[in-house]
Amino acid sequence: MIERPGRPVVRAAPIRPTGGVPRDDCATVAARITANVARVVEGKDEVIRTAVVVLLAEGHLLLEDVPGVGKTTLAKALAQSLGASVSRIQFTPDLLPSDITGVSVFDAAARTFEYRPGPVFANIVVADEINRASPKTQSALLECMEERQVTADGTTYELGMPFLVIATQNPAEMEGTYTLPEAQRDRFTARVSMGYPSPRAEVAMLSVHAGVTPPPQLGPVTDVEQVQRLIGQVTQVFVSPAAQQYAVTLVTATRNHRDVLLGASPRATVHLVRAARALAAVSGRDHVLPDDLQELAVPVLAHRLLLRPEAQLAGRTQEALVGELCASVPVAGPRG
Repeated sequence: MIERPGRPVVRAAPIRPTGGVPRDDCATVAARITANVARVVEGKDEVIRTAVVVLLAEGHLLLEDVPGVGKTTLAKALAQSLGASVSRIQFTPDLLPSDITGVSVFDAAARTFEYRPGPVFANIVVADEINRASPKTQSALLECMEERQVTADGTTYELGMPFLVIATQNPAEMEGTYTLPEAQRDRFTARVSMGYPSPRAEVAMLSVHAGVTPPPQLGPVTDVEQVQRLIGQVTQVFVSPAAQQYAVTLVTATRNHRDVLLGASPRATVHLVRAARALAAVSGRDHVLPDDLQELAVPVLAHRLLLRPEAQLAGRTQEALVGELCASVPVAGPRG
């Protein structure tokens, strides 16, 4: 236990690296992870790449789509590829916040309370069907996702690094779901949709489930130590003043649009630039281009916007609106 003024802090036990993994750059590692995950999630390389970008940007990923399209499979495959500690939480209406963060249990022999960490104490937390739990339970992740720590009974427990929450959710109109609160959505760096597999991928999936073809066994292609090192490299990627100004202008445009009731927050600007740094790194560059910001604008910004009722009735979507802003906001600086 490490004492700090004000309140004690307990650090999570460090995760030991697996060792023996080649020390490569971001682009090489990202390609290796993408290829490994693609063995079980075929034809979704862009979605997998976005997940890797979010990991290296120290963010969190929200996978939203209809049931049965591979959201949980993607999350578990990414976790297996990293050789990191993994926990999976199945969100249900009766799930309690303490089921996520942990609980203090009274030790009769020592006559003291002992804190038992919850499943959130892992490098990768798969929050399956997060919007089937109540908003109170969903909010248990707020401190974890933003500050990488859990506070219980006046004691702060730090989470291990890296720490990535991959949440899956069904669309809000599905039976038995709750809409994620704005504060919860804002903590997710990006939201992506899986989409239906191609006919060829679906035929291959039938062979696996029929027992004709054995399912691929995924092993780690990197380790925690290397991921931490690459995250440090991502923070060194250069972002020019012009690129920073473009990011701010793009986010500000979401707040001033006539169809938007609630625009993207300053946290969204930070997440957009962080993700652009990671995208530049996995693309083999040491600097951010406006193209990086535009490529990530929809997954990073769209889920944070709240449209006006009349815009929703007209069939407007957040994704289309962000795409229009990318096309209309002037770009300063060099293009890729």
